Amino acid sequence: MVALIELMRPKQWIKNFFVFAAIIFSGKFLNFDILILNIVTFLLFCITSSIIYVLNDIVDIEKDRCHPEKKKRPLASGRVSKKSAIILDIALFILVIYCNYNFVNIKVLGIMLTYIFINILYCFKLKNIVIIDVMTITFGFVLRVESGSIATGVEVSPWLFLCTVLLSLFLALNKRKSELITLKDNSSNHRKILKEYSINSIDKMLTIVNPSILMAYCLYTFSSIQSKTMIVTIPFVLYGVFRYEYLMDKKNIGGKPEDVFAKDKPFLINVLMWVISVILIIYLKL
Repeated sequence: MVALIELMRPKQWIKNFFVFAAIIFSGKFLNFDILILNIVTFLLFCITSSIIYVLNDIVDIEKDRCHPEKKKRPLASGRVSKKSAIILDIALFILVIYCNYNFVNIKVLGIMLTYIFINILYCFKLKNIVIIDVMTITFGFVLRVESGSIATGVEVSPWLFLCTVLLSLFLALNKRKSELITLKDNSSNHRKILKEYSINSIDKMLTIVNPSILMAYCLYTFSSIQSKTMIVTIPFVLYGVFRYEYLMDKKNIGGKPEDVFAKDKPFLINVLMWVISVILIIYLKL
């Protein structure tokens, strides 16, 4: 049972907090009815993302056995059989359909089915197409934000959507960079697409993405309907981007966002300070 839960990668569910973006930045987080809907949507997206994680491990089982870290995963290590993984995946898929239909709405189910469909394409084809692979990962984050918006009936600022796109692209590019650094000459044997990338090319892409994140967030704060005081949160975003890049370059921590939160206290403290600042500004009207 422990291995099956590990196969679902609960550590990576942190990415699904993007589902709360619409309700938090709209100032409606304290509306109990809307909040409950958002929490249910978050939990369902966690299950939805786990469907893809399990499928990905089934497809990449042999490649994972060549990876210094991924070889410890339940399927690659042999702690879970392929048959058990398939049964688990089918059960999770049925659960997502049932719960969406009965507790949320058909539109959110459509978003989650789209997420599953796109990621099935990613597992079998898109992950082997340069640049399209990271853009597909980015699209997954956009769907997370949209699912929260549709479930709660709260509109999302276009600038917030742009911030989501750029931030997720930033994370995806750093994931590829981390794989290149970790695997070195063996990188293309584990993931074929890595031969199309180089650390230098990714760094050039990041020189475009990084300032774009800051500019998009600045424009969001300038046009915020909540409060012009949102401008004071800009330094936290700037520090977060700089700190993430520092950890990537100096310690090769950045391939997995959840590792950054777990292993780097300055980054975690910065995120908490940003969250507290946003809450104070939006909900206490400071």
